[in-house]
Amino acid sequence: MNIRRVVPAGLLALLTAAAVGACGAQQDAPAPDRAAAPAAAPSGSGTPGASSPLTVTDPWVKTAKKGMTAAFGTLVNHTAADVTVVSASSPLSSMIELHEVADVGGKAVMRPKEGGFTIPAHGTHPLQPGGDHIMLMGVTKEVKPGARIPFTLTLKDGGTVEFTAIGKDFAGGNENYDSGTGKGHS
Repeated sequence: MNIRRVVPAGLLALLTAAAVGACGAQQDAPAPDRAAAPAAAPSGSGTPGASSPLTVTDPWVKTAKKGMTAAFGTLVNHTAADVTVVSASSPLSSMIELHEVADVGGKAVMRPKEGGFTIPAHGTHPLQPGGDHIMLMGVTKEVKPGARIPFTLTLKDGGTVEFTAIGKDFAGGNENYDSGTGKGHS
């Protein structure tokens, strides 16, 4: 039993040392196209490491002229405890909700996700069309393909995780929005 605890702890120490060394090397010569993304996050995800329990891999936002759009990606928990995302913010919209898509009377309906997104210990949680996602309402600026949209996630413990999502064209699912009244809206 003690061997199981020593090996993962030693492996964690080696990985941490390698990550710290890699971060230092990247800071010496930053790539010009990475200026808007964290140095340790080439895919535009939250910065991994001891201070960030969560990262976002392959983050993207559906292109839109205005109105509503959504952000997607995969939430990755790097800790031995569950992590819960309770809210999100972005300069793109002052009204952002964590949403799920549920079957209501045989129709796919978007609605606020009670309690937020819980990512299991050392696990992942997908944000995808037709499932859980970050909903942006009242968007006034056009989201074009390739646009870089900053986001901040707030965790249940009060911590935050920042990431940048990329604008992508997507035809989308055929869901309705449920404002909490039980009546879906297109």
